[in-house]
Amino acid sequence: MRADAPLGDVRVLEFLGLGPAPFAGMMLADLGADVLAIARPGAGRPALAENRPVIEVDLKTDEGAGLAARLAARADVLVEGFRPGVMERAGLAPSVLRKQNPRLIYARMTGWGQTGPFAPRAGHDINYIGLTGALHHAARRGGVPTPPANLLGDFGGGGMYLVASILAALHQRGRTGRGQVIDAAIVDGTTYLTAMLHEYRSRGRWSDTAGTNRLDTGAPFYDVYECADGKHVAIGALEDPFFAALVPLLGLDPRWTERRADPAEWPALRREIEQAVRGRTRDEWAAAAEGTDACLTPVLSLAEAAEHPQMRARDVLVPAPDGRPGWRPALPGWRSGRCRSPGEALARWDYAEQDEDGHRPQPQTMGARDQ
Repeated sequence: MRADAPLGDVRVLEFLGLGPAPFAGMMLADLGADVLAIARPGAGRPALAENRPVIEVDLKTDEGAGLAARLAARADVLVEGFRPGVMERAGLAPSVLRKQNPRLIYARMTGWGQTGPFAPRAGHDINYIGLTGALHHAARRGGVPTPPANLLGDFGGGGMYLVASILAALHQRGRTGRGQVIDAAIVDGTTYLTAMLHEYRSRGRWSDTAGTNRLDTGAPFYDVYECADGKHVAIGALEDPFFAALVPLLGLDPRWTERRADPAEWPALRREIEQAVRGRTRDEWAAAAEGTDACLTPVLSLAEAAEHPQMRARDVLVPAPDGRPGWRPALPGWRSGRCRSPGEALARWDYAEQDEDGHRPQPQTMGARDQ
């Protein structure tokens, strides 16, 4: 936490889960918030939780639930990603915690949402993006939809949507003095991401047949192509000036600048692009495209991306913690700084609680652990 960071005066109590909620906790911590995460005893540290302290608390016990309630009384934001009803059974429902802390922003992150016939059902990114229609267009014409890892639903429609909602709620609280309950669902956020496609479809500019539109590999000038070495380049020459720069780069017939707008010509254009791209390796094409507006870039692995000059210049990757090989994404310009030990963090949050003999319980009794 840094006092001069955007969220340097915000406390976040996070109930650790999987996927989008930890992503939001990571992002809030990177923005400077004082995030304290609660994990189930023995659950271990999930992915995306390395930049903030974690304590282990058994919410099924009166002692554990009581500690969680005390911490929530001192929080600005609470983040939980459990199925509907879990927090209620622990006695930590929004109505309970917001009664003791009306300023609390209680943010709930689920796949299906708190309401609707699917609300109690299990699911994962692939299910959520499938139901929203987003997965349908991640396919070539006649092909099988391919999920883009779990980036689209969990983190685009989930974590980012949740963070945006929390920031808006904090801004509103600055005017009203009161918090609110946020029902953030991956199906909601992913649907919001498809806004442009729905608008295009309503105007007759987007087909429900996957792989036939300009942005879903239907257009040959917006696609991925294999190179001589089996690696790939991405071509995104959508607008006329960029396609005009692509034509000489690939050695295409100049007449394509006049013919490429006709979808009937796309199969022939695709064949010519495929043939041209196979003539060089990926890195040869990347070098040839430097200094042009042809919108041709190499398709890099995660390891390769970390070494690319543009990525390094933007300072968006920092070394992985604990000396492990690899990198961790971070927000440029802001670093959460040292991750305090769980004991230190809990002592700072739970400073006023004493037992009947006047002693404050030690963090270790609640399963707090260091990284």
